[in-house]
Amino acid sequence: MERQEKGGSTYFFLALVTLAFLAAALCLTSGADRAGREDYTVQTERSTEEEVAPVRVLVNINTATAEELETVTGIGPVLAQAILDYRAEHGDFQTLDELLEVRGIGSAKLDAMRDEITTGGDAP
Repeated sequence: MERQEKGGSTYFFLALVTLAFLAAALCLTSGADRAGREDYTVQTERSTEEEVAPVRVLVNINTATAEELETVTGIGPVLAQAILDYRAEHGDFQTLDELLEVRGIGSAKLDAMRDEITTGGDAP
């Protein structure tokens, strides 16, 4: 008969421990929910200086030097000299499309540099 009492008390003890565990888990879970609902502030690092986009300066193909022309996408020393030679022989470019007359400039190359150059009298 004593065994039954020990077995019964063991089950009672296990039930008590299980209830304590469940109560602790419930408290932890509800505490996490509360923390998620609390207001909080997150600070991020930001520069105190105002960020400014760089100013885009168009290269005027009618007045640019060889060095200035070389800053344009797709123009190296040889092509810059070809542009200067063409300009010296034919005068100022009236349109950007006139660059297609310069040896070494095709439509793909002209399209690549179109946003970086101007004739001075046209819109970019």
